[in-house]
Amino acid sequence: MNTRALARQAPRELRIGQAPSLAAILGVPNKARGLVVFAHGSGSGRLSPRNNYVAARLRDDGMATLLLDLLTPVEEQDRRNVFDIALLAARLRFAVDWAASHSETRDLRPCYFGASTGGAAALRAAADDPRIVAVVSRGGRPDLAGAQALGRVRAPTLLIVGELDGVVIELNAAARDAMRCERDVVIVPGAGHLFEEPGTLDQVVTLASDWFRRHLGGTR
Repeated sequence: MNTRALARQAPRELRIGQAPSLAAILGVPNKARGLVVFAHGSGSGRLSPRNNYVAARLRDDGMATLLLDLLTPVEEQDRRNVFDIALLAARLRFAVDWAASHSETRDLRPCYFGASTGGAAALRAAADDPRIVAVVSRGGRPDLAGAQALGRVRAPTLLIVGELDGVVIELNAAARDAMRCERDVVIVPGAGHLFEEPGTLDQVVTLASDWFRRHLGGTR
């Protein structure tokens, strides 16, 4: 592999947009098969250890990743913004718009990976957007996307829930029933809401990677 290819594989910090300007981390492996845009849960951001672990594994499997702070530091001071699904979804669509014009990502078809409330934001953003190839939600709250938005999602959606996550399992099952696209709910044995138990996050990575590869198609 040449030096240029190696440089493309190293994730780097950048800013997206101007008003507001959002901090992001972009990683584009050589011959990437698609772009996975991450939607973090409440109170989290581009430096989320779990999402960075998932992103690194997805890059190893040939997918570009974009982790970004959906809120500015000033916006984060108002806790209402953390749970403003419409605002978060708008920022995700903004990121996909940016990726469509950025030289490294404009030829890559976009997917979403959401966690916790970020799962709801990803589904709200995917509603009525034919560009989105697939969505994966980890320990998500898809119910917060709203029944109308769920019914308008066309991207194949995988809802991953921990076995120990109690009522969240029921919320994901209800969201699945409200959707009309290809969708599935997978329960990871022994996993809690954050998938901190040994081996559980690796299962999430395997499930997510398989789902993205299945719908993106192609080979590395």
